[in-house]
Amino acid sequence: MSSITLIGTGNMARTIGTLAVAGGNTVEVIGRDAAKSAALAKTLGGGATAGTFGAAPAGDIVVLAVLFDSAVPVVREFRDALAGKIIVDITNPFNATGTGLAVPHNTSIAQSVAEAAPASAHVVKAFNTLFRHVLAQGGPADVFMAGDDAQAKASVSTFIESLGLRPRDTGDLSMAHWVEGAGVLTMGLARYGVGNFDFSLGINNLG
Repeated sequence: MSSITLIGTGNMARTIGTLAVAGGNTVEVIGRDAAKSAALAKTLGGGATAGTFGAAPAGDIVVLAVLFDSAVPVVREFRDALAGKIIVDITNPFNATGTGLAVPHNTSIAQSVAEAAPASAHVVKAFNTLFRHVLAQGGPADVFMAGDDAQAKASVSTFIESLGLRPRDTGDLSMAHWVEGAGVLTMGLARYGVGNFDFSLGINNLG
């Protein structure tokens, strides 16, 4: 199984952490508030531990479970501590109304994270198209991902599969812009075409 560090102590960190522990992964929680990190690690159980903010994460895969506007600043704070790590950006860079992206058309938050990270780190975009409560239900939902390094994506795919989910590779990190756009698409569908938030985007193989 995988060795995971969650940076963040909010709802997505709790949800992914719960699934990760259930999937037999080693889990570390890091947050600015040490007490919250310790409390979440205790809640997760399964031997989950609390790390120190800014120190080198114990996990080989580091999940950025923060708000999108905190993703790049957090990576800059950790900087060399993230050397050699696989960084999974799960954020959605929505504008204020959730109807568009708060990033230019030719980039993504994931690409900005990659620029801020050490050269030896590998960034993978994933999980942003799943609503938290849908993710918490588990089951065979699809996780769209993008990244430049094939081995990093293979490692993240193994982790995703341990959660009972299906990894769906969309290509290199330039595709992260469109994966983030798919997050906007889910919001539009929730408000109009579906009318609720109890769904996820997925692939239907007809062959």
